[in-house]
Amino acid sequence: MIFTALDFWVFFIAVFAGFAMLANKTKLRNAYLMLASFFFYYKTSGIFLILLVFSILFGFSTGALINGTTTKWKRKFLLISGITVHLFFLCYFKYAYFFGDVVGDLTGIQIPIFNPLALLGNLVVSGDYFSVDRILLPVGISFFTFQIITYVVDIYRGKLKPVDSILDFGFYVSFFPQLVAGPIVRAAEFIPQLHQKSVLSRPDFGLALFMILKGLFKKMFIGDYLAVNFIDRVFANPLSFTGFENISALVAYSIQVYVDFSGYTDIAIGLSLLMGFRLSDNFNSPYKALSVGDFWRRWHISLSTFLKDYLYIPIGGSKGSTLRTNVNLMITMLLGGLWHGASWNFIIWGAINGAGLLIYKSWKKISPYEKSTHWAIRVWRIGFTFAFITFTRLWFRAPDTLTVSQFYYQVKTNMGWSIIPDFIVGFKYTLLVLLLGFITHWLSNDFKIKWRDRFINAHPVIQGIVCFTVIVVIYQSLSAEAQPFIYFQF
Repeated sequence: MIFTALDFWVFFIAVFAGFAMLANKTKLRNAYLMLASFFFYYKTSGIFLILLVFSILFGFSTGALINGTTTKWKRKFLLISGITVHLFFLCYFKYAYFFGDVVGDLTGIQIPIFNPLALLGNLVVSGDYFSVDRILLPVGISFFTFQIITYVVDIYRGKLKPVDSILDFGFYVSFFPQLVAGPIVRAAEFIPQLHQKSVLSRPDFGLALFMILKGLFKKMFIGDYLAVNFIDRVFANPLSFTGFENISALVAYSIQVYVDFSGYTDIAIGLSLLMGFRLSDNFNSPYKALSVGDFWRRWHISLSTFLKDYLYIPIGGSKGSTLRTNVNLMITMLLGGLWHGASWNFIIWGAINGAGLLIYKSWKKISPYEKSTHWAIRVWRIGFTFAFITFTRLWFRAPDTLTVSQFYYQVKTNMGWSIIPDFIVGFKYTLLVLLLGFITHWLSNDFKIKWRDRFINAHPVIQGIVCFTVIVVIYQSLSAEAQPFIYFQF
């Protein structure tokens, strides 16, 4: 069940109808939305709903125990235990194969894979419906695990009081608009909203509608079109395309991954706002970044700030020597890369980005252009940063190191400059959509805000016409079934 599929919108309309009757009854509303979210997760991940429920129960209990204990060592023990249990499940389901392969490569010992949830499922249904020797990744486990960790840690730090009701906590963790792909919602930001009545003003309704339309357009019209008609073909077999086409596909992927993930976030923000809940922005025009450091302040903001507050600072942050600070930064980026996926490609991707941050830290101290406001310097810095980030995306997108090698082989031995005219003609619509992605991203914020506000303040009839037109345009552009969101795999 994904945002771009019709069955999701049937589900949402039904849920919203029930929500509208309970909007001012906060306890009933929260319980109702929690149950709706459980149903959504069941339709998305099946039996893994059991894992989500366990995580909620364990996280709620850990927070209550920490809050009720004053002894320092007991509080720390409960904190470490709570984090360890949640990270164990995350590591087991997400990294079991990867760690098993690493151990096998180093020692020659093959570790058998066993899935206890599959065994439990077979016992419940009295059959052999689930494979016990295969581990599937629960959708969204990285996101709801990190949300529970923010809750437990913030209680330990004294920044948050635990919720009184398990239903409220279950609602916070499982809220379906952002459950499977974020943004990562801080407990301190979201939990206070649990006790407020849902209010949907006319401007909020217009903003919610705008965000949903924007997200669908970005994801389906731009991202899915680029993926189906160009990017996926190239990465499926790089040797069948010239080096120029490989590089073009990599550039296009930078746009795809942005519109795909930010599109999901836009829709999640819009859906949440319709129900009176506000989620934080997760992107801030990342391809306008002037440096690698600036990029990571603009991209996947909820993860970047989580890694800073719950990993980088706890292991020492910028305190101590320059060497120690650099080590802390590299550890954070390596684990950030590993968070995205269980493969060496993601670790390499994190390492390259970490190296980029360290090099930029040294360069900005001596750069004569760091504080320059000249337009040419600004264009150069934006272009160089985009080129670097796009270069690193090769390891992010390629399914394995072989694909990376094939990419470089084609770039080195078969650039194929002569095919550029035929490429432009053959992929003219793809290139136009790619250009649209760049233009809409690099438009000024003032321009975007002006047209957003015009839509918000427009007459309902005008809003309806715009909605109908955008939806028709989106679905006329589809050339395949709805594509899953990229970050579902994380």
